Amino acid sequence: MNQLNHYLEISPKVKEALQEGSPVVALESTIISHGMPYPKNVKTALEVERIISICGALPATIGILDGKIKVGLTPQEIERLGKEGLSVSKTSRRDLPFVLAAKVTGATTVAGTMIAAHLAGIRFFATGGIGGVHRGGQDTLDISADLVELQQTPVAVICSGAKSILDIGRTLEYLETGGVPVIGYGTDEMPAFYTRESGHPLVIRADDPRMVADAFRVQRALGLRTGMVIANPIPKEAAMDADLINKAIGDALEEAEAAGISGKEVTPFLLERVVRQTGGASLDANIALVLNNARLAADIAIAYAGNGNF
Repeated sequence: MNQLNHYLEISPKVKEALQEGSPVVALESTIISHGMPYPKNVKTALEVERIISICGALPATIGILDGKIKVGLTPQEIERLGKEGLSVSKTSRRDLPFVLAAKVTGATTVAGTMIAAHLAGIRFFATGGIGGVHRGGQDTLDISADLVELQQTPVAVICSGAKSILDIGRTLEYLETGGVPVIGYGTDEMPAFYTRESGHPLVIRADDPRMVADAFRVQRALGLRTGMVIANPIPKEAAMDADLINKAIGDALEEAEAAGISGKEVTPFLLERVVRQTGGASLDANIALVLNNARLAADIAIAYAGNGNF
C-alpha cells in the first residue's frame, strides 16, 4: 500500500473529476474554523462550494479529520469543522505530521491547503487572502509559511491579495525574491483584501481567465516548481473605506501587542478585533471577496481544463 494513501483521502467525486481532467478548485478550511463565527462560517463555506459548482467546476474543500487529509469534505464534515471552531488545530506544513499522527481535527491554512491540493493533483485554489510579512517583520522575522510554500508548491492561488493587517510591500518583495509570479487580475496594483488598492504596483496583469490558465500551463511545461498568486480585487460594491479599515487594523495591532499575542494566533486575533471595530462590516467584505475569488478560480480552472493540461 502506498504510504501516502494511508494519510490522503480523496472523495470519489473529486477523484473521478481529476482522472477525467475536469476542472477542480481546492478550498481551505481555516477560514471555516478560525475565520468566521458559527454558523456563518458553515453557511459561507457551502455557498462558496455552490458558486464553484454553478460556474461549472467541482469544489474540493480540504481539512484533516481522524488522521487523514480529506480532499472534498462532505457538508457534514464542514459542519463539524465549523462547530469545533477555534479548538481546531490550524495546520500548515510544520504542523501536518503532528496533527495527522495525533488524529486531531485540523484546518488547513493556505500553505497546508496548497500541499494537500498538490498531493491530490489539484492545480487551482481559491481563498480570501494569503499570509505574508507581518508589520514589523523586518525585526521579528514573523513571516507566514504561505510565502515559503508559494516558492516550492506549484498551485495557483486565487485571492484578494495579502491580508490588510500585513506589510504588503515587504510581502511582495519576499514573493519576488522567491520567483513567485503575482498577477493582478484586472488591476495594476496589489489589492489589500478589504480594499481594492494598496499603493503597491504589480508588474503582471491579466484581464481574462484564459490568460492566467495559459501562463500557468507554460509554468508547468517549463518545470518551474513555484506557485502563482492571482490577486483579484474585492468587488467595488463590497470594498471598505481605506481610512476606516486602516484605523481598525491599527487599533487591533496595538491591542495584540499589549496582550502579547504572537505566532499563528496573531491573524485570527486581529481579524476578530477588526470585525468588532467595524461593526461586522469587515466580515461582510470578507465573505464577498471569497465568493468573488471562487468564481474566478472556477473560470480559470475551466479555461485550463478546456485547452488540455499538464
